Amino acid sequence: MSQFNILKNKIFSLDNLKTQVAKWKASGGRVVFTNGCFDILHQGHIEVLARTADLGTKLIIGLNSDSSIQRLKGKNRPIIQQQSRAILLASFSFVDAVVLFSEKTPINLISTLLPDVLAKGGDYKIENIVGYEIIQKNGGEVILVPFVDGFSSTTIIEKIRKS
Repeated sequence: MSQFNILKNKIFSLDNLKTQVAKWKASGGRVVFTNGCFDILHQGHIEVLARTADLGTKLIIGLNSDSSIQRLKGKNRPIIQQQSRAILLASFSFVDAVVLFSEKTPINLISTLLPDVLAKGGDYKIENIVGYEIIQKNGGEVILVPFVDGFSSTTIIEKIRKS
């Protein structure tokens, strides 16, 4: 199987991922979930994702679809289309699954998958993380991963637009 097909095999539908998560958990895996737009992937994203992966044995990334990003950030976003963003994220060895969502928040993904750990960058407060109550109620952990200062997709996009 080609390396590209291996990457594509890391991109799941919610139904297929639910089945895979059950297998991972049945074999003793500790499933970690995080989410984001990842429109312009930068060093800050990579560092936070790598640290997030260290919290368990399997890392799932909930990826905002193009339509979801447009609703959140305006009609000029995303810069990078969803399939490209999904493949970029899947290319990291520490990422086990990428799943797209079109809703405003990943609450449906979180309540369906019930990961052991819900993680977000340290620029959040736990009580503001979508799904934190569901995870805590089901015995999971909500963890803030230290944020990496100095990196911002919005800042990068503005710099490109001005040049």
